[in-house]
Amino acid sequence: MTDIHTDQRMTPWAGFVRDPLQGPLPALLLVLTAMTGLIDAVSILGLGRVFVANMTGNVVFIGFALAGAPGFSLSASIAALVGFLAGAFVGGVLVGRFAGHRGVLLRNTGAVEFALIAIAFILVLPDAGLPGGGVAVVVSALLAAAMGIQNTSARRLAVPDLTTTVLTMTLTGIAADLRHSPALTTIRRILAVLAMVLGAAVGALLVLNTGLAWPVGLALLLLGAVVAIATVQSREAAAWHVHGV
Repeated sequence: MTDIHTDQRMTPWAGFVRDPLQGPLPALLLVLTAMTGLIDAVSILGLGRVFVANMTGNVVFIGFALAGAPGFSLSASIAALVGFLAGAFVGGVLVGRFAGHRGVLLRNTGAVEFALIAIAFILVLPDAGLPGGGVAVVVSALLAAAMGIQNTSARRLAVPDLTTTVLTMTLTGIAADLRHSPALTTIRRILAVLAMVLGAAVGALLVLNTGLAWPVGLALLLLGAVVAIATVQSREAAAWHVHGV
C-alpha cells in the first residue's frame, strides 16, 4: 500500500500539502476533522445529546433514550440516524459520478454538505440560546445528512487514517504500530486526534457561551475554505486526482 511517506526527503509539512499521491488532501481532511469536532459539540451539547457524525455513539444514545435515561432525545437521535443514512446515500451517488477525480469529488460533496449546514445555520440563527425540540430535530437531521456525505466522501478519497469523523482505528494505529510506523504516518494520526480535540473544545466553548449559531457558522467557514481550495487545486492535472490508496 502506498502511503504519503513515499518520498523520504519530503518534510512532514510538505507531506500534508503537496505529496505526489495525496496532494493537499491530508491537510484538507484535517480541517474537516476539526470541523467534525465543532459539529459534535453542537449536537451533543445543544441538540439533546445526539451524535450526528458518529453513528455508533448515536445508536447507543438511542438505546439510552429507549431505556428512559434522562437527557437523551429519542426523536433527535432517530432523526440523526435517518439523516445520516440519507446523506450517505446521496454521497454514494456523488461518489459514483465523480470518483474519477478526487479533487472534484471533494469539491462537489463539500458543496452539498455546505448547503445542508447552511440551512441548519439559518434555523439556529434566531435563537440566542439552544433551539427548541422541533428545531433541534430538524437541525440534527441536516447536520447528520452532511456528515453522512462527508463520511462517504472520505471513504472514497481513502487518505490513510483520515476518515474525518471516527478516531477509534486511528488511536489503535498510534498504539499498535508505534514501534514500526514511519514518522509521517504517526504524525498524521496524532494530528487527526488533535484536530478533533481542538474542534470539539472550540465548539464547546462557543455553544456554552454563545449558543449554536457561532459554532455552526465557524464550521461553515472551515468547510467553505476546503471547498475553495479543492476547487483551485483541481484545475491542473495531477497524480493525486486519480490516485486511491
